[in-house]
Amino acid sequence: MSVTDSTKATDSTVDPSGRRARLAVVTGASSGIGRAFARRLGADGYDLVVVGRRRDRLEALVAALPQVEVRPVVADFGTDAGVATVAAICANEELALLVNNAGVAHYMPFADLPADKASELLHVKVVAPTMLARAAVPGMVARHEGTIINVSGMLAFSGPAPLDQLPLRRAVYTATLAHLVALSQALHEELKGQGVRVQALCPGVVATEFHERQGFDLSAVPRMSAEDVVTASLRGLALGETVCAPGLERRDLLDAVFSADLAAFAAQAPRLAGRYQAEQEVSPDTGP
Repeated sequence: MSVTDSTKATDSTVDPSGRRARLAVVTGASSGIGRAFARRLGADGYDLVVVGRRRDRLEALVAALPQVEVRPVVADFGTDAGVATVAAICANEELALLVNNAGVAHYMPFADLPADKASELLHVKVVAPTMLARAAVPGMVARHEGTIINVSGMLAFSGPAPLDQLPLRRAVYTATLAHLVALSQALHEELKGQGVRVQALCPGVVATEFHERQGFDLSAVPRMSAEDVVTASLRGLALGETVCAPGLERRDLLDAVFSADLAAFAAQAPRLAGRYQAEQEVSPDTGP
C-alpha cells in the first residue's frame, strides 16, 4: 500500500461482505501504547488514521498493516495547527473509534518547568484530547455509535502522595492525567444514552520509550507491556468500565475512590463549614 500523508477522506476498505470497514484515529501512534493500539485495531479490521510526529515510524505502520487502509498524519499537538489538523479529520469522517494517546512528560519541579514546556504539555495532554473528542462527538451521536479512549495513567490518582512515597516532582503532568479521568467520566454520563462509549485508560509503568526519552532508566523496574494495556482497554470496554486500570486487581479500590468523590460532592451545604467559623482571625501568611 502506498504511503500517504493527508487529511483528506479516502475510500475505506471494503470487506468481502461488502461492508465498509470501521475507521479509528489513533494519536501518538509512532511508538508504545499508540503503536500497540494501531496494530491491534488493524488486525481487527479497522482502517486507521495514525497520528504522530515521526514520519518514519508511521510509514512502518503502513507497511506492517497491508490488509487495511492506513493513513499516516504527521502532526505536532504542541501547536494549535497540529490539533486543528486532526480535529478536522475527527469532525468530517465517520469515525468509529478515537484513541487519544499522544503524550509528553516534562517531569520536573513546578517552579523549574519552563513556560514553553508547560504550554506544550497542556496542549498535548489537555487541549488536544479535549478538542479531538469535541470534534468527533457530534458525528458519533448522530450515528448513535462511537467510542473514545483517553489514555491517562494511574498517576492521575497520585496528587496527595508525599514526596517520600513518590519522589518525582511532576505536578503539571499529574494534573493533565486527572483532567482526562474527569473528562472521561463526565462525558460517559453525558453520552451514555446516545450510543457513545468513553473510557479513561489508566496504566501504571509500561515498557515503552516514554520514560527513556525523559532520561529515566527503568530497565530494572517491572513494567507491563503495551500490548497488555491495549488488551485491558478493549476488555474493559466490553465490561462497561469507564475507568480502566490494567494493573489493578482490586476494582473495588477505584469504586471506593469514586464513591468518596460523590459523597463529598453531595455533602456540601450553602453555609460555612464549622471548622472555618473559629473566632481567631487567620491570614494566608501566618495561619491561625
